[in-house]
Amino acid sequence: MVPHTPAGKRPDYDAASAGIARVLKIIGGRWKLLILFELFPGRPRRFSELERALPGVSQKMLTQQLRQLEEDGLVHRQIYPEVPPRVEYSLTDWGQSLCPQLDGLLAWQEARPERPPEEA
Repeated sequence: MVPHTPAGKRPDYDAASAGIARVLKIIGGRWKLLILFELFPGRPRRFSELERALPGVSQKMLTQQLRQLEEDGLVHRQIYPEVPPRVEYSLTDWGQSLCPQLDGLLAWQEARPERPPEEA
């Protein structure tokens, strides 16, 4: 959070900026937000379901993005000892807590005032 600072003192924007940069690194990338939106309803999804839901993503890219989301603590990977093996992905509690934050960003964007026409 950007801290409130007394008059005459400079806020620590560097720390706030670094924190935002860390968040953007976690959720940034072409596919991560789309993967998260597929998992937000709370139902575990198999790899093939995610692949079908995201046309255009390669298996390699989907695997990489899921691994990064798992490493960052947003996604849980459950492997079932079956033949053939079944793997399901779901959001962790921390990952699920991102949903209202993204809703807030969407509301902020939708409330954007009309831009005045550009002058020639």
